[in-house]
Amino acid sequence: MGDSKETNEEFRNYRSPLSTRYASKEMQYNFSDQNKFSTWRKLWVNLAEAEMQLGLAISPEQIAEMKEHLTDIDFKAAAEEERKTRHDVMAHVHVFGAQCPKAAPIIHLGATSCYVGDNTDLLVLRGGFDILLPKLGGVIRRLAKFAHEHRSLPTLGFTHLQPAQLTTVGKRASLWLHDLVLDERALRRARDDLRFRGVKGTTGTQASFLQLFNGDGDKVKRLDKMVTEMSGFKKYYSVTGQTYSRKVDAECINVLASLGATVHKICSDIRILANMKEIEEPFETTQIGSSAMPYKRNPMRSERCCSIARHLMSLANNALQTAATQWMERTLDDSANRRITLAEAFLSADAVLMTLQNITEGLVVYPKVIARHVAQELPFMSTENVIMAMVKAGGDRQVCHEHIRVLSHQAGAQVKQHGLDNDLVDRIRKEPYFAPILDQLDGLLDPSTFVGRAPEQVVEFLEEEVYPILKAYDDLDDAPVSLLI
Repeated sequence: MGDSKETNEEFRNYRSPLSTRYASKEMQYNFSDQNKFSTWRKLWVNLAEAEMQLGLAISPEQIAEMKEHLTDIDFKAAAEEERKTRHDVMAHVHVFGAQCPKAAPIIHLGATSCYVGDNTDLLVLRGGFDILLPKLGGVIRRLAKFAHEHRSLPTLGFTHLQPAQLTTVGKRASLWLHDLVLDERALRRARDDLRFRGVKGTTGTQASFLQLFNGDGDKVKRLDKMVTEMSGFKKYYSVTGQTYSRKVDAECINVLASLGATVHKICSDIRILANMKEIEEPFETTQIGSSAMPYKRNPMRSERCCSIARHLMSLANNALQTAATQWMERTLDDSANRRITLAEAFLSADAVLMTLQNITEGLVVYPKVIARHVAQELPFMSTENVIMAMVKAGGDRQVCHEHIRVLSHQAGAQVKQHGLDNDLVDRIRKEPYFAPILDQLDGLLDPSTFVGRAPEQVVEFLEEEVYPILKAYDDLDDAPVSLLI
């Protein structure tokens, strides 16, 4: 056997599962070094181009030279420079300048590190939302179809995880949808609220740019506006310190964490329903549920969603702590933290949305199991209907109530003490007292009469709140999502 050390070198270092197992390639690229540092270079071009247009001594040749080297980044050279300078931005300024000798004197002119660092982060955050929103739209669309299809299928409702009045499978799915609709609104709002840090200088006062333009404040303001628009934003933050407020990060991560809570709730419900054998997530023909128990069909996708969602939710507090500890105009203890937190929040949200989409593409419903569970509980729930029917037939409510009470306890004992089916209906049929209403019993026990307006609520909710949102995602690709593992 040959030496495999070299060929397996990539496996000798820590690799994030978010990259190797869970998140999409497009979200990984959004937070990649290639995207980050090529965006830095684009921002340096935008700054120089705007400064040239406003009269500074910068030539079109310098701009053209910079544009020729936007993406061909020498990462090895940049790493060597950073080891020497202990400064990531200056390392890349030096490497970019070496590739662009004509432009080297004017690269980063008047700017602070946060010009490229913070503005790039804002572009990446917006790019992250642009990736997530269509995926969320895809989940909503598939779940809306599921809710409509099963809007009238009666099922046991649960409060305190104990059987309660009936609802429908579609109505329960509409509760999931409702929270996802709130998340879509929150993500879209957070995305649209993002602004550009712009051209603000070292402490946000624009003093360096005012000096460059010989005290011409109007030109400095125009520079800020020009670079903002050239970089793809309509607005910039009117006031900043050295950085944009870290509350912006907190707002972004908070909406992602809230999405994580929604996904955790949905997938917890699916896991419970899978235990009851009422609903299952898709299960591949070659999938193995357990290494020791071949019969098992574990809800591994839903478990994955809950697992990653918990990590996502935990990141919200991290962002709040960072925002709270930014002293005066800024401190650098946010930097290392944000390198991890921002990326992991979006990569985690991406992973749970892809997995949830995969789940909603193939949810399996077992109506006969659901009907059996309903039949086990419905006789108890129908007792009030039986009493009312007897009263209408001339009976005394209190006398009827006592008959029902005695029979209910007898039936309950059969279920709880002997593990038998609920036989309350049979006991009612055999009790001579109830002879006047025996021909009504089947109707009184029809599950569809116990679900209230649930089917209509589903349709109204979809038409009034869900379908209007989905219009924004009409061009979505209907192809099934492909999970890495």
